[in-house]
Amino acid sequence: MSALDGSVVNTILPVLRQAFSSSIASIEWVVTVYLLVLSGLLLSFGRLGDLRGHKNVYLLGFLVFITSSALCGLASSVVILVIFRSVQALGGAMLAANSPAILTKSFPARQRGQALGLLATMTYLGLTVGPSLGGWLTDQFSWRAVFYINIPVGLVAFILSLRFIDPDTRSTHNETFDFIGAALFLGGLTALLFGLNLGQELGWLSIPIIISISTAIIILFVFWWVETRIPSPMLDFKLFTNKLFTLSVTSAIINYMCVYSITFLMPFYLIQGLGMSPSKAGLILTAMPIIMAIVAPISGGLSDRFGTHLLALVGMVVLAFGLFLLSRLTPNSSVLDIVVRLAVTGLGIGVFISPNTSALMGAAPRERQGIASGVLATSRNMGMVLGVGYAGAIFTTKLGLLGNESANSIVLATQVGFLAATFIAVLGIIVTAFRAQPTHTSQFSNTE
Repeated sequence: MSALDGSVVNTILPVLRQAFSSSIASIEWVVTVYLLVLSGLLLSFGRLGDLRGHKNVYLLGFLVFITSSALCGLASSVVILVIFRSVQALGGAMLAANSPAILTKSFPARQRGQALGLLATMTYLGLTVGPSLGGWLTDQFSWRAVFYINIPVGLVAFILSLRFIDPDTRSTHNETFDFIGAALFLGGLTALLFGLNLGQELGWLSIPIIISISTAIIILFVFWWVETRIPSPMLDFKLFTNKLFTLSVTSAIINYMCVYSITFLMPFYLIQGLGMSPSKAGLILTAMPIIMAIVAPISGGLSDRFGTHLLALVGMVVLAFGLFLLSRLTPNSSVLDIVVRLAVTGLGIGVFISPNTSALMGAAPRERQGIASGVLATSRNMGMVLGVGYAGAIFTTKLGLLGNESANSIVLATQVGFLAATFIAVLGIIVTAFRAQPTHTSQFSNTE
């Protein structure tokens, strides 16, 4: 539901702009505010789940998400919609930060990869269905239906979660919630994401971006200083002394950078480079998430049997190869050729994501599963912002050097962008290769 909602809203931005007679800069905040609030609160709600029960926070997340979705559908202006979207992100953070922890604690270690692979499949299916469903709902009813659809889906999910998720056992550790750490992390990450998100638009050396990123560095340094000196930190930095955990997080960020470099560059190549319609381009782009959705649970099941290390490494190698193939696309490439290359990248991502997630979650102790879930979800959002910023910077720089925005120039700029993303994937291969070799049960086991 949350993945579908994010992709749906992105597709209806032009409709929202027309409905509210708003500027592009204003309407973009409907998406931006969701990203900022969601990213800043993931760790907080993961930690809260550790202390107060993952099921409790998860169920509350559904109620917040459902209520705010209804309010978004009732919004009468852009400002009100942005406010309600920030509340929706609050519920989304509760859900995203606790679902991997619930799955990890609900299944034995020998089935963890398969369970997390199915979670990845649901996410990819949401991303795949979102654009077409959003367009259909908007055409048949109105843009408000895009938000109203969350109400029945969310209520069913709430009832199923209430009935089937096992109650949490309260932590035996005498720990309290770290409000100071939560505030520092929210402020620091929001400032960082704001700078990375708008750097391409405002200019990387512009005063607002320099101030934003500098502020983020200072606040996040203070956050680290505080968290390493208090007994009950929101983010336990001791987790990062575990080589497997640290390199799995790093690999996840790199992988998501590559994923969102593709989602940023491909529409330019297809629509402006080849002159395709948005609907045809959207259909072609579904090739990658469909393959990801099919492969992820298979890869997760294999990682339960044969270990996470080799599969994650193979996935990253295939992704790098797929990105290189995308960098060789030309103005004369056929639809089949494009789909095959996207399918190769989808194969690499699908093979990588489940074993890497299983390794990351398995490296964290039981009482830190919420923090691990929050770190995992935060790495996804960080990779998204970094990937779009990195690919966007390469793409616009190449266009600037070419001096025009003709179809051929767009194709050349996307080729360079994909080649730059290939180098990032190669870095991911190196990081994954040097990761500690775990057993299939990893360092955390809940089999007994």
